[in-house]
Formats: sequence, C-alpha cells, structure tokens
Amino acid sequence: MPVKCCFHRSPTAETMAWSENMDTLLTNQAGLDAFRTFLKSEFSEENVEFWLACEDFKKTESAEKIASKARMIYTEFIEADAPKEINIDFSTRDLISKNIAEPTLKCFDEAQKLIYSLMAKDSFPRFLKSEIYKKLVNSKEIGNHKKWLPFL
Repeated sequence: MPVKCCFHRSPTAETMAWSENMDTLLTNQAGLDAFRTFLKSEFSEENVEFWLACEDFKKTESAEKIASKARMIYTEFIEADAPKEINIDFSTRDLISKNIAEPTLKCFDEAQKLIYSLMAKDSFPRFLKSEIYKKLVNSKEIGNHKKWLPFL
C-alpha cells in the first residue's frame, strides 16, 4: 500500500479547509463548484463568474485577445442591463466604460476587488453556514466511516 505524503488531506479535511479563507475555496475545483452551486441557489453566481473571468483575462497575452475578452466581460457583466450585471458603484462602472475602447490587463482590477470583497464579506460566510456546505462536510467519508461534525 502506498504511503501518503504528510501534506495529503483527507476529503473531510480538504472540505473543512475551504472555511479557512475564500482563496482556499476558490483555488480548489471542488470548493469552487460547491460555492458556485450555493451562489446559484441565491441568484448571485454572476459575482464568482465575473471574478473568474477577470482571473482568466489577466493571463491573456495577445493584444487582440485582450480587446475581445475585455469587450466580452464588459458586455456580459459591466454595461447597464448586462445579462449578468454585477453590483458595482457608478464611478467604477463609469471608469471601465471610458477605458474599454483601449483596455489593459488592469482595466477590471478595481471592479474585481469590489466583487471579491463583497463575496468575502457576504456570500462566503453564508456559504459556510449553508446546508450545501454542511452536507459536503458531513458526507465526506474516511474509509467506510462517515465523519460527523455536530458543531456545524
């Protein structure tokens, strides 16, 4: 039987680690999927979708793709009556609107910070108290035994 590395986390420990901070949650695919499911149940999945789109956008290298991706993010999340319009203040929205003609990799940074902060202060704590998260923690198995966490 192979020996597991000392840094290996059991599924339960991994799921519980998501509660450490939102970055831990967002960098774990299963955690991100669970958080998205929760946000969909609250009709606010546009926040994490915008944040992910910005993360992808910041990795863009070609000038043509920067322009097209920026336009897509703007059309989908920023402009008035966008299909997935995010809740940001007028001055941030206005600044992006003025700069979208010649976008840079930093053109959405302020809006992304605002949305991250909103998720960290509002959505993330509610996710940790949600039935979705509690069920995930309670259903993770170690061997054949379920680990029950009555304090959640």
